[in-house]
Amino acid sequence: MNWLQLLKAYRFGDTAPRNHGEIPNRSIFEQDYDRIIFSTPFRRLQDKTQVIPLPEHDFVHNRLTHSIEVSSVGRTLGKIAGTALLHKYPELQANYSHHDIGAIVAAASLAHDIGNPPFGHSGESAISEYFLNGDGVRFKPKLTDKQWQDLTSFEGNANGFRILTNANQIGNGGIRLSYPTLAAFTKYPKESLPLFPKNRASEKKYGFFQSEAEYYSNIAEVLGLISAETNSSIHFRRHPLAFLVEAADDICYHIIDFEDGLRLKWIDFMHAEALLKPLAGEAFYDKNYQKLKSQDEKASYLRAVAINGLIKEMAEVFIDNEEAMLAGNFDISLLNLSKHKNEIEQIKNISFQKVYKAREVIEIEAAGFEIIGGLLHMFLAAMEQICNPEASQTSYKHKKIAELLPENLRNPEESLKADLYLQLISVCEFVAGLTDRHAISLFRKLKGIELPT
Repeated sequence: MNWLQLLKAYRFGDTAPRNHGEIPNRSIFEQDYDRIIFSTPFRRLQDKTQVIPLPEHDFVHNRLTHSIEVSSVGRTLGKIAGTALLHKYPELQANYSHHDIGAIVAAASLAHDIGNPPFGHSGESAISEYFLNGDGVRFKPKLTDKQWQDLTSFEGNANGFRILTNANQIGNGGIRLSYPTLAAFTKYPKESLPLFPKNRASEKKYGFFQSEAEYYSNIAEVLGLISAETNSSIHFRRHPLAFLVEAADDICYHIIDFEDGLRLKWIDFMHAEALLKPLAGEAFYDKNYQKLKSQDEKASYLRAVAINGLIKEMAEVFIDNEEAMLAGNFDISLLNLSKHKNEIEQIKNISFQKVYKAREVIEIEAAGFEIIGGLLHMFLAAMEQICNPEASQTSYKHKKIAELLPENLRNPEESLKADLYLQLISVCEFVAGLTDRHAISLFRKLKGIELPT
């Protein structure tokens, strides 16, 4: 791989790279960021769970605040790395600046959770469970192995790629981001099958559904990504900037989920001082720290200096391993190479026990299985009646429920009517796109538990 090709500013439908500076003072990569900000799927993240579902406290993070913070960290990582890359590869300086690298990482980081369903990662499990052990198992004989795997291991990253590239979203080609941003977004550049041992960072999950597999393959070809050459599967090595997107996410969710636990008093403050101070390094000034009065102020300070320290370290790790990334020989999460790995593991373990396993979190996640499974059952039955009215049992109830589907599903094109897999993945995308509160409200109304006010 080489950086000149990796940064080619194509969009969906382009036959040649665009001039990334075609709009004065706003590069094509900055346009990517703006397109995400103003998109409906991104706006819905304001009412989607980060860790604590349906928070009553205004200082607890949701998916929107988390995504904005990840983007901020990503931009800084990208600019630091970009400065080093432009110095190392002078040929890039004619067309790119370190701001461009920062903008790509910032945009991809901003969108990194855009495909996550309601109720956090348990929402992914709830969709998978419906097809594995629920009524959805009846569809298995009619699908290929890869299509079935998409449904039974539903992946928010793949759903995010679908949202960003789906022509039903905004014009032809979805939100129409540039290829470098889409490639940096895709941390797992492979199909759902075959499965691999989770010892390579890019193979722990998958990054696109069967419905978008050829599109990703086209992006990889244009940007010159290295094929992993695993039989007949679509499987590539990561775009190097995907490592920075992953690092930005890792830094934020490790440190900020921990901070949320501190603010909710679920985690003892002594753990914060013992574990966050070492991450800060030279950025920690004890004299300033001692002036702070409340534990919340101290927690904010420790979070800020810890993130600052990790940003500097992760940028260095990226620069040290950049040539191996270009050769396709590097496949480790950058945070796993931190000199503070021991402290990070302790933070992760404490957050898991005190935050992710908190009773309030588990109760709502468990309820989410019933809500998401129930909605899938109702909307898939309605979709069947729309697409195959002769074979499905006519139901006035399903006809009414069908009217609640988005326009492209209420009045599907013939290609959708003829493809069961597309029907299933489209309804999953619709349910995954609901906010936490909308999913709860819709389920209660359709079940007759409450009536619209």
